Amino acid sequence: MIKLVILDFDGTMADTRSLIVRTMQKVIATLHLDKRTDEECAAMIGLPLRETFTTLLPINKEQGQECERLYREIFAASDPIKSVQLFPKVLETIAALHSKGITLTIASSRGHESLDAYVEEMHLAPYIHYVLGAEDVEHAKPQPDAVLKTLRELGFTPEETLVVGDMTYDILMGSRAGAHTCGVTYGNGTREELLSVNAESIIDDFEQLLTICQE
Repeated sequence: MIKLVILDFDGTMADTRSLIVRTMQKVIATLHLDKRTDEECAAMIGLPLRETFTTLLPINKEQGQECERLYREIFAASDPIKSVQLFPKVLETIAALHSKGITLTIASSRGHESLDAYVEEMHLAPYIHYVLGAEDVEHAKPQPDAVLKTLRELGFTPEETLVVGDMTYDILMGSRAGAHTCGVTYGNGTREELLSVNAESIIDDFEQLLTICQE
């Protein structure tokens, strides 16, 4: 039985794709870097910011640091809270899982400043027991650090844990920690990509988590 659910945020709980891609494109244009398509930008979602740009573009770490700084500046000026909404049935499903005694946490590559603001403004705080952001682990997704730290802090085992995400990075993070994994198809990754890293379950609707957690 699943007792702990570790959730990705971007593309799993909230529809942040257009805001993230738009901000990335502004960074690229402002710094006169090589152009990338929206699809290429979206494929980076889930990585830490600096790694996002050094993976996407032929730039060094120092340039990646400048991209990260400018991204945060542009993002903060875009009124990000009002620009983003939860996916359908996310809040209701999280409330239902919480009522069943399941512990819910978030493991995100997003920094705490915006992540904590989203959790509060989207009325998730009463149901989310623990939040890990980019600053909280040494090694980001797809390494298992965030899952392992959550397990240590909360006292759960991998066998009673489900990691839920929309990208291969999330699934690999969970499987490398020995946890169960579930991919969602409505975010930034495809069903084929999620299957390629052996996601145990794949859902098209967040509400389907209720069934998976009862199995």
